[in-house]
Amino acid sequence: MVPALAALALGLWGLTRQGTLWRDESVTYQVAHRSLPEIVDLLGGADAVHGLHYLAMHALFGVWDGGLLTLRLPSAVAVAAAAGLVAATGLRLTGRPAVGLVAGLVFAVTPEVQMYAQEGRSYALVCALVALATWQFTGLGPDATPGRWFRYGAVVLTAALLHEFAVLALLAHGVALRFSPAAASRARRCFAVTAAAVAMALAPLAVLSAAQSGQVSWISGPGAREWCEIAGFAALAVVCRWFLARRGGSAAAVGTPALALALLPTAVLQSAAVHQPVYVDRYVLYSHIGLALLVGAALVRAADGAGRVVRGRAARAAAVGAAGLLCAPALLPVSAQMRTPDSRKDDVTAIAAEAARLSAGADAVLFTPARRREWTLSYPGRLAGTADIALAESPAASGTLQGTEVAPGEIGRRLSRARVVVVLADPEGQPLDTTPAERVKRRVLARDFTVCARTDLKGGRVTLYARTVCPPPAAD
Repeated sequence: MVPALAALALGLWGLTRQGTLWRDESVTYQVAHRSLPEIVDLLGGADAVHGLHYLAMHALFGVWDGGLLTLRLPSAVAVAAAAGLVAATGLRLTGRPAVGLVAGLVFAVTPEVQMYAQEGRSYALVCALVALATWQFTGLGPDATPGRWFRYGAVVLTAALLHEFAVLALLAHGVALRFSPAAASRARRCFAVTAAAVAMALAPLAVLSAAQSGQVSWISGPGAREWCEIAGFAALAVVCRWFLARRGGSAAAVGTPALALALLPTAVLQSAAVHQPVYVDRYVLYSHIGLALLVGAALVRAADGAGRVVRGRAARAAAVGAAGLLCAPALLPVSAQMRTPDSRKDDVTAIAAEAARLSAGADAVLFTPARRREWTLSYPGRLAGTADIALAESPAASGTLQGTEVAPGEIGRRLSRARVVVVLADPEGQPLDTTPAERVKRRVLARDFTVCARTDLKGGRVTLYARTVCPPPAAD
């Protein structure tokens, strides 16, 4: 209960993030507000991997359209549930409430977990379902009934339908079962049947999303910083596992299943880079469940050792409190920064507001690249009366995420008739799209227009162009 309440409190702290969105959340928000036929039409061509989440959010917004609270509250509640389940799993594996308590709290205060507790996407929900499946898995002994195996498979399948890379948790559970000396042959057979059933049920989504794999072409693989983070994560997990195995005792039971869950999903996604890079840390957020179990068990085991030196319950409690106070200064700045608009890749809200301000003297708006139309889709009233000069068909009508645009030649002709244009573009230094349409946009703007005003914002740039005379400055 304590880890769940702590995680919920952290999730609710600054949940609206000063009233701002970033682009991925904006996609969730605007797709969830489409009609059911429009959502189904979209999923046939794009974002099928997020389809179940969009449908669930559509239903939730239909009941309560509370804006950012409706968008993010499910994630905050999901992380709270996951923290409670981590605690329950630690208790089940070791029989020690202290291990469950510490593991759940470690999970709750982990910065990356806190980040996605306030994200209007599916990753926290997936994490909660994997936590539930892991708790179920650790209780599936040789006498487990078919009903319990069915419920376990149903939870894993639901997690994978929310995001199919959650199926890698099933792989981690299978590896843990394979290397568990206490596993009975019946349990292994039941697991094999369950895994096969999950794979068969997931196959249609896997086929459909594979046909949409161009949507993840932007993934380039981890940079130097990400590799350091991955290496540090893996090293901490391995060291904790070694410490538990060396010390023995009930806490050592955590080792195999937790280590498999902590390391295997990331390792598999990294291996897939031989074909196509697909690793992004949020896709395997649930690996923090395994790490939290390892760290929690190791900390309790270390405290047991320290208890032989520091005598008395009060003295040990004081030592634990002192350790917590030492950790707080390191975690607090990171936690506070995550609750600001600057914590995400872009600030859709600020970009849309600036575009609206500059559009007061404009007769057209242009997005380059076209996918940056997403910055305004969650705020449709901001640019009312300003023509989207390249748009052929709206996102909902075209069954796409950002709509379709007219042919490059027509874009050039429309721009040639425009007088003042607001342009929403990537920040300076970002790679330029080389499609014919994007080249036409850049060429006509550079040849026929003058920059009148320009604002650089988090993740984006808004520029006012005029063909001859710049309009009066927009009011702040």
